[in-house]
Amino acid sequence: MKTLFISIISFFLFFISSPKSLHNTIDFSRKNTDSTLISIPFPIKFGKVSDEYLLEKSTKVDSFYNAFIGTAGFSGSFIVAKNGKIISEKYQGFANQRTKELITANTPLHLASVSKVLTATAILKLVENDNVLLDQKVTDWLPSFPYKSTTIRTLLNHRSGLQHYSRFSALLKTGWNKKKILTNQDVLDLMVKHKFRLLTPHDTRFDYCNTNYIILALIIEKATGLKYEKAMNELIFKPLGMKNTFVFDYFRDKDTVSLSYRKGGMNPWDQFDNLNGDKNIYSTPRDLVKFDLATYSPDFINPEVLKEAYISYSPYLLKHKKDYGLGIRMKQLPNGENLWYHNGWWHGNTSSFIPMKKDTVTIICLSNVYTTRTYETMKLAEIY
Repeated sequence: MKTLFISIISFFLFFISSPKSLHNTIDFSRKNTDSTLISIPFPIKFGKVSDEYLLEKSTKVDSFYNAFIGTAGFSGSFIVAKNGKIISEKYQGFANQRTKELITANTPLHLASVSKVLTATAILKLVENDNVLLDQKVTDWLPSFPYKSTTIRTLLNHRSGLQHYSRFSALLKTGWNKKKILTNQDVLDLMVKHKFRLLTPHDTRFDYCNTNYIILALIIEKATGLKYEKAMNELIFKPLGMKNTFVFDYFRDKDTVSLSYRKGGMNPWDQFDNLNGDKNIYSTPRDLVKFDLATYSPDFINPEVLKEAYISYSPYLLKHKKDYGLGIRMKQLPNGENLWYHNGWWHGNTSSFIPMKKDTVTIICLSNVYTTRTYETMKLAEIY
């Protein structure tokens, strides 16, 4: 009986004392966790974003979103952040219209050609580690590649002159299998077998071509000894904690990913939907903010290597106040400053990624229902 009494008293003392300690621990954690601040496991020297700045900018950004992007019918995600601090964040529409699965902060959407920014960064990481050289010939990695002058740099800046893989069927005229789901290796094999003529001589003219990034993905595989998907995880996604970002695999993921829509219903899959490097990365705005933040950290990527991406490579384009670096587009603003960005479109998916380097601001808009409203974010960047 005495033992039972002591046990009851001990339990009572524990019960009245523990909640206070536990409560303090939870409060302390909450006080030091800002859910609107996105961070990465690499050091970055950024100043604190003031409350006045947040209030002013969020009011303007929200007004812009409501007027130009988030009107009736928009389905997607949107974010504006400075130094990782979220200024505005919006999600609307459905990842799957049939099941009514909502798009949320954790819903990966197809990045379309914004994937090129990530592929190019993976190449630059390999350059930093002395795995590859920017001016190395493609044949050093893919000996059967039929264009002997092509370099890694001219793949990145779209000055290779390669034919577009979407036009291979027209070039062949007969014998094309429309039902075959192509892989990156299939694209290379077709180039090796048929030796399609170059559109322009090597490094003489800019021509935006998805084939370039198909070949870059194969070079990443050769240089790392890993499949492109695994290499992107190891080089970028895992180190930055991009937990909602992945490389799409047609046979594994087509029944579970957020779907792509157009007026009248879902976009059908086609034979190019298993090609990687030029597209097929799914991600979220928050994960892409993590990626942009990492470009400010020398512990993630050497600034001297990264600088190569932000060079004007095509004088003809520059006459028109635009250009293309290494995996990133450029537009010259009226004040003479360069705004770097990348847009994307694939089926009904459209995307816009704008890393405003001078302002340390990131603007991202993704949609899974075809619309050009995604690209209105450029206007937001120009008036920012």
